[in-house]
Amino acid sequence: MSERVERVDEQDRELGVVDRDEAIRNRWLHRVATVVCRDATGRILVHRRPGSAARFPGQYNWMLGGAVEAGESYADAAGRELAEEAGIRAQVRFVLKFLCHGTISPYWLGLHEAVIEGDLTPDPREIAWHAWLPEPALREALDQWPFVPDCREAYARYVALPGGHRSSELATDP
Repeated sequence: MSERVERVDEQDRELGVVDRDEAIRNRWLHRVATVVCRDATGRILVHRRPGSAARFPGQYNWMLGGAVEAGESYADAAGRELAEEAGIRAQVRFVLKFLCHGTISPYWLGLHEAVIEGDLTPDPREIAWHAWLPEPALREALDQWPFVPDCREAYARYVALPGGHRSSELATDP
């Protein structure tokens, strides 16, 4: 059995708790939390998934994240995923939420940011390679490297924010 997630509607209202694999198989809306990691200079963490990963093997991403478990907030899930995938704990800040049609299934994506101080301890089952890229290098990489398809839409929405993703003010988690 996989993770238990909340099946939600088009307004992100809970309909019930289901198995995540069932939600994906039936294309039911559920919630995913992601976190964009920045260092003190503003560079963004980019990583490549292992070739053995069940989903998107060998592809790159500029976000860490995963399913929001039943009863969990987007922010709590983002913090948990950051710890699980990168081996670090940091305060996450809500940036935006949108309905992503998704390559394998639709879902609500809650995007957060965290400023990372210190070294990562990546889980090799999640991260095969990583580097910190300035935004111009990330934009170039998005055009050239095989990125997870859903992260392209998230990036377009993220950079379209009027300076909101660089704000030091904490936003309210939905």
